[in-house]
Amino acid sequence: MKKFLIVLLAALFAISAVACTAGTAATSAKEKLTLGTSADYPPFEFIILEDGQQKYVGIDISVANAICDDAGKELNVMNMDFDSLMAALQKGDVDFVIAAIEETPERLDAADFSDPYYTDYPAMVLVKAANAAAYTDTSSFAGKSVGAQTGTTKADLVTEELTGANLVALTSVTDLVNQLVYDKVDAIVLDGAVALQYAQSNSELDVADVSFGEALPYCVAVQKGDPKNLLPTINATIAKLLANGSIDAFSEAADALSDQAIE
Repeated sequence: MKKFLIVLLAALFAISAVACTAGTAATSAKEKLTLGTSADYPPFEFIILEDGQQKYVGIDISVANAICDDAGKELNVMNMDFDSLMAALQKGDVDFVIAAIEETPERLDAADFSDPYYTDYPAMVLVKAANAAAYTDTSSFAGKSVGAQTGTTKADLVTEELTGANLVALTSVTDLVNQLVYDKVDAIVLDGAVALQYAQSNSELDVADVSFGEALPYCVAVQKGDPKNLLPTINATIAKLLANGSIDAFSEAADALSDQAIE
């Protein structure tokens, strides 16, 4: 009987030890913050291959990493079409969104926004280099097919500023650029830095001499009402990054990697 009790106690001790070890491992693992982004937009968010593995890089990814570091959390990236980001945020599928996104009245109905962390060049029109001289002002695009990413302020610019242009809205910027390269559209409207990046990496493309005025700054979006209380940490991180020059460093690093973008 004693022998049986000893064996039973030993077994219970072993189970208890395993349970304690598992509990320690669970509590010691970092909690995650899930970023929603659309990683087809160098230099802001894009994918490269590093040692045969896909890696998310870009200005916005670096900002997201800094936010998670300051929050003591691990970054988890959820990549999706740009026009799905606000819905994913509202449903709680992601904790925050960074995707070269501006605060607009419409978006404020669905989300709250951080302080600005980056102001881009104004939007630009990317065209075939051979045709660039033909586009001298916004009226030059009348009757032309002009692409823009679905759900973006660039799509709004096509319909509101390029009088007579026919909007071709696609979810993927990569697809839009391919449409331009293969003459399926006449032009595409992109954020300035993105348009310049594509023009620099492809000699067949150029930026038309057309102005849209000043750019809106980019911000971080969180759920409406900030139920997870993320904005204080996010704003503190943004203030630090702007003060110490990190945003400029992120931009330089992203520019250096942009020609490696695979999506």
